[in-house]
Amino acid sequence: MRHRAIPALCVLATTISLAACGGSEQDDIRAWMQSERNGIKPSVQPIPEPTKFNPEPYSTANGMQPFSTEKLENMLRGSTGPVASSALIEPELNRRREPLEAFPLDTMALVGSLDRNGTLVALVRVGALLYQVKPGNYLGLNYGRVMRISETEVVLREIVQDSTGEWTERPAALQLVEGNSK
Repeated sequence: MRHRAIPALCVLATTISLAACGGSEQDDIRAWMQSERNGIKPSVQPIPEPTKFNPEPYSTANGMQPFSTEKLENMLRGSTGPVASSALIEPELNRRREPLEAFPLDTMALVGSLDRNGTLVALVRVGALLYQVKPGNYLGLNYGRVMRISETEVVLREIVQDSTGEWTERPAALQLVEGNSK
């Protein structure tokens, strides 16, 4: 019985001594943390008052709304702007639209080309579908007509409005996408 009491007494003495040491270290740490908190003074700059927004009423200078179809109709009739500008867009408005004109160019990817009877045909992927495109077809939202096809790119001519509302041509291209297995 005596041998059993010695280990129990050792465990009890160790526990009491550890409990006595632990309290003073935590008190020291708490006191240090409190002194650090008290020593920190935040410096916050006041936010300046926002400037007052004064809305201006919209008034049309020439009586035509900027996004109306009247502006396009006037352009086609030749009442404003050069005749060459309306000559660019008029044939595009009178033809039947092709399926690939419903998608923006940045959603299309050139994934390859085929030689069909001596003419290169481009393989264009839109989403999960693959389309065959040949010169003369239309792509994109800006009346993009395919002018030339090579093994690495499809060159287009788009018709867009500039900042003054005039219709102008601009070049565009689809580059070959390699290594994309999607």
